[in-house]
Amino acid sequence: MRLSKLNIKKININDVDKSYSAQDILMKLGELYQFESGIYGYGNIWNKLQRNIEDIIVDELDKADCIQVDFPILQPRKIWDQSSRWDVYTKESDIMFTLNNNLGEYGLAPTAEECATLFGANRLQSYKTLPAIYFQIGEKFRKEIRTRGYLFRPRTFTMMDAYSFDKTEEDMHKTFNKMHDVYINIFNRIGIDVVPVVSDGGTIGGRVSEEFQTLTNLGEDIILYDKKNNVGLNKEVLDFEDSETFLKAFGISNIENLKEYHSLELGNNFELGTKYSDSMKLYFTDENGKSKPYYMGCYGIGLGRITACILENNIIREKEKIKGFSIPYNIAPYKVQIIYNENNRKEAEKLYSYLLENNIQSIIDDRENLTIGNRINDVYVLGTPKMIILGNHFDNANYIIEDTKTKEKISVDIDNILNELK
Repeated sequence: MRLSKLNIKKININDVDKSYSAQDILMKLGELYQFESGIYGYGNIWNKLQRNIEDIIVDELDKADCIQVDFPILQPRKIWDQSSRWDVYTKESDIMFTLNNNLGEYGLAPTAEECATLFGANRLQSYKTLPAIYFQIGEKFRKEIRTRGYLFRPRTFTMMDAYSFDKTEEDMHKTFNKMHDVYINIFNRIGIDVVPVVSDGGTIGGRVSEEFQTLTNLGEDIILYDKKNNVGLNKEVLDFEDSETFLKAFGISNIENLKEYHSLELGNNFELGTKYSDSMKLYFTDENGKSKPYYMGCYGIGLGRITACILENNIIREKEKIKGFSIPYNIAPYKVQIIYNENNRKEAEKLYSYLLENNIQSIIDDRENLTIGNRINDVYVLGTPKMIILGNHFDNANYIIEDTKTKEKISVDIDNILNELK
């Protein structure tokens, strides 16, 4: 990418929000745009980073034999009436955006259990077709009264949501545990440490629910966590009348070793049981020719939150002052940023073309009338993990690759630069 085409705005790094610095940097650059509270437009850097995260999620779900689909964002009221959740989402919790016109009543999808159940039942009519897991990645809408933290709690957001169908309760438990392992693999590859914790099923349904929380002072949740044994629970679970029975289902018998931590929820898995297949009267035919309800589960990951979390986790400070951020190399949309003075423009262009030809996504700072120092500053506000400076000391043979997070520098010639950047 030629930086002259990105048209980023000039910003004063000293004016950046100290709590949500990385997201505020992108806001000030124009890479995030807030239309109103909780509703955003996304620029090039955010889009490409989120797409790289999506690729990891899809890859791990593919390995687990999950099938990618798409359900409608605009959902008719009648399918929510089938599950008896229309009033729950429009009156009791008042979380769904609704439309009412001459065609009927509709809701903008806050989740998709109803669509998934109808879709699955249409295809999974026999026990021979089970188990099955369908997933989608798309926009969700929720009437958050109190938005906060930019993309940590917006009103529209990108989500991966998956839905499983099983013959028996035991099979449902196996699928739930399988998806737990899939989530751990996803977060390991993305580079975020998560704590699986017991939580409340809420309006989704089902009593067995597991959140994937990451410890951070930027989060609004409070979890009780035993670091030694890596077990935890959302503090709200202790308010359940049957909390002891509930905790034992997750192998937690003693809460004395659990300490309080602020955290941010990045994913949530639910065992739904037969809640939706029974309420919507959708069944499969078992081995004996009898109609049986599906045992279902649902699984969600918030891509916007993950993207925001990665950015905020990788803030760079210099003498306690915020300098910018550095996106982890394996998921960065651009791996290296090329900076040059006018004397080395030709060599910089040759290097840029060479990297692109070899599938190393790069940025060349081809803007005019800027000092080397100004260009270096913008490497940090774009989050590029590596930079190469072709300045007065460039010898036309060896390139100094600098890691923007660790400050480590490596000198390589053109014959070895691909091995270093790959």
